[in-house]
Amino acid sequence: MKKYPINIKPFGERAVLIEWPNKVSESILANILDFMDVFKELKIEGWEMSVAYNSLTMVYNQDHIDFEETKSMILDCYGKIDSSEIQRTQHLWTIPVCYDLEFGIDIEDAAKTLKLSVEELIEQHTSHEYVVFGIGFLPGFMYLGGLPSSLEIPRRAEPRLKVTKGSVGLAGKQTGIYPQDSPGGWNIIGNCPVQLFNPKEKTPCFVKVGDKIRFESISKAEYDLHKIEGEVGIYKPEKVVLNA
Repeated sequence: MKKYPINIKPFGERAVLIEWPNKVSESILANILDFMDVFKELKIEGWEMSVAYNSLTMVYNQDHIDFEETKSMILDCYGKIDSSEIQRTQHLWTIPVCYDLEFGIDIEDAAKTLKLSVEELIEQHTSHEYVVFGIGFLPGFMYLGGLPSSLEIPRRAEPRLKVTKGSVGLAGKQTGIYPQDSPGGWNIIGNCPVQLFNPKEKTPCFVKVGDKIRFESISKAEYDLHKIEGEVGIYKPEKVVLNA
C-alpha cells in the first residue's frame, strides 16, 4: 500500500489537523482509515476523529494537548501502518431513489444545463459507484466522490431555505443525500425514502466512511412502500461486502 506524506498542524488547544496531499483519491482515503485503525489500537480515551477528503481532524475532549507530544505520537502511529495487519470491512450499499418530477425539482433544469435528457441523467447517476469520503455538515450527510464529469454542475445561484429530507442532489463534483430538512444549494434530482441517520440506533448512520454507494431508480409506488417499511422498522438496505 502506498503511504503518503502528511502535514500535522495545531487546531486550537484540544485538536490537531492532519493533511494528506490535496486531491480526491481512494488510495489517500484508505491511508487515512488505516492510520485511524492503528491509532485506535492505542485505546486512548477522549479522542474523536473526523475524516474529510484528504484530512483528518483529531479532537481531544478531556483536556488541552501538548502539540509536540501529540505530533510525535501521530507520526509513530503513522509509521506502523505498513507493519500493522489491518482488516477493514467495506460495503457497497444500494440506495433507492425516486427521480419523479415531484421529487426531482431541479432535474429538468439540470439535464438541460448538462445537455442530457432526463433519462440520460438518471441512467448516468445510477450507473456509477460512489465512495463515501466523509460524513458531516449534517448528521448522516455523506460526501460522495466518483461523480462522472458529465454530471458535474455548479450549485444553484440561489440556495433554498429548505431542502426536504431525503433529497438527492448534485453540486460540483459531488452527489449526496440530505438526511434531514435543511437549507441547501444543491440541484435536487430525486428523493430517497431510506432514513440515513437515526439517533435512536446504536449505530446512528449505517454507512461508514470508505463504503461505496450505488443508486437504484425506483417508481413512486416503490418509494411509498419503502417509506412505510422504514417507518415501521422493517426496511433493510441492500448491501454487499466488497472485501470478503
